[in-house]
Amino acid sequence: MFAAYGSYHKHDTAEAKGMSGTANRFTEAAAAGGNTKTAVFAGGCFWSVEGPFEKLDGVVSVVTGYTGGHTTDPTYEKVSAGKTGHLEAVQVSYDPSRISYNQLLQAFWRNTDPTDAEGQFGDRGTEYRSVIFYDGKEQQSAAEASKAALAAQGKFDKPLVTKILPVAAFYEAEDVHQDFFRTHPADYEFNDVASGREAFLDRVWGEDKELKALESPYAVFDKADRLKSLTKLQADVTQHDQDEPPFRNAYWNNAEAGIYVDIVSGEPLFSSKDQFDAGTGWASFTRPLEPDSVIYREVGGFFSDETQVRSRYADSFLGHVFEDGPEPTGLRYCTNSASLRFIPMDELAQSGYGKYAKLFQEDDAQ
Repeated sequence: MFAAYGSYHKHDTAEAKGMSGTANRFTEAAAAGGNTKTAVFAGGCFWSVEGPFEKLDGVVSVVTGYTGGHTTDPTYEKVSAGKTGHLEAVQVSYDPSRISYNQLLQAFWRNTDPTDAEGQFGDRGTEYRSVIFYDGKEQQSAAEASKAALAAQGKFDKPLVTKILPVAAFYEAEDVHQDFFRTHPADYEFNDVASGREAFLDRVWGEDKELKALESPYAVFDKADRLKSLTKLQADVTQHDQDEPPFRNAYWNNAEAGIYVDIVSGEPLFSSKDQFDAGTGWASFTRPLEPDSVIYREVGGFFSDETQVRSRYADSFLGHVFEDGPEPTGLRYCTNSASLRFIPMDELAQSGYGKYAKLFQEDDAQ
């Protein structure tokens, strides 16, 4: 089967079936009103990567193509021969009001083997490597935090080797390679089964393989009413992006076990297990408690370029993320105590955060 798969996969079809992918993508983008962002992922054969993203609500279109190489005229034959340095990849256009970048990252992890540095499943070679291409610090920070969170889950026996690299020129693949899961459904299914991709993903992810819609009990609340209870400092920080004084705030040296939630919405943000002393006078963490709990926003002026960290639902200003933190992420989430409320470990259940108690059960037993 694998021998047949290898020879079939290198075979190119003369022409695509149905309406051209270019026309389809033009129509879809127009329907979205232009309010879209893009994300680029390489996860092996782009036939297999395209389908899972196309099926997500909020994704406007997915273009298969080539990126990360050293030539300006990549073709399927040249890339497959390893002559261009390009990877097979997909460029995902999505509506951020309907699906988040982190949800796209979660879909990516659920459809790749992030421990394979030599290719993906039955596809071997540099063109099939697993790479996340980020566009700006917002995507970079989100991708690095997501990778660290996945590593912490312990789903894989080997280290995660998926690279996180800046975007490069993206070249659209030939029309036959667009919408392959629709135009060649039997071939698409054979490709996933024969390569071993489907069996691997089923084994690793099980019932969690399909990306679930982003739902949260913190998404709907009376923000105006909540703001009335804030102190002036809390309002200045969360609503006006002002940093509080270092070393003169509630949590910069907090050593108690528990989690930190948004002062406005109550959404969980950080865990004391990821807190460390950065020597700055602000509470610092290596990663968010949940990958989707924070969003990133690039800000800056003539002399600086920083990435803000904000809570997803309350849009509270939390602080900034920097690339000088310790392992396992190498990130430092420098946060304002005025944006946070601390829930001690032994009060999690009664405060409505019982699901996080298991994070501290091992420490409590010791």
